[in-house]
Amino acid sequence: MPRAADYTKAFLKDWDRLSRSGRFDMHRLKEVMILLMANAGPLGPEWLDHPLKGNWAGYRECHVGGDFLLIYRLEAAGRHDFLVFTRAGTHADLFAE
Repeated sequence: MPRAADYTKAFLKDWDRLSRSGRFDMHRLKEVMILLMANAGPLGPEWLDHPLKGNWAGYRECHVGGDFLLIYRLEAAGRHDFLVFTRAGTHADLFAE
């Protein structure tokens, strides 16, 4: 059964900014989002999916391509997980201090 999903306001702003820039493969971002919603299992190794630490503990990050990242969270919702797409962008965009 596919996972339900939602996104944060920050993710929507990231999406708009990345789409307008024309520098990022938004089709590949959609591809990984669909994979996450469709499969209960982990992403393949090509996505470099891993848990985050520190202030981002509880979130996961996957590499859409090069330095293009997707940050998301899995929440338990009854018998199924619920996805929250949290942020998208480069390391500098997402983790700058």
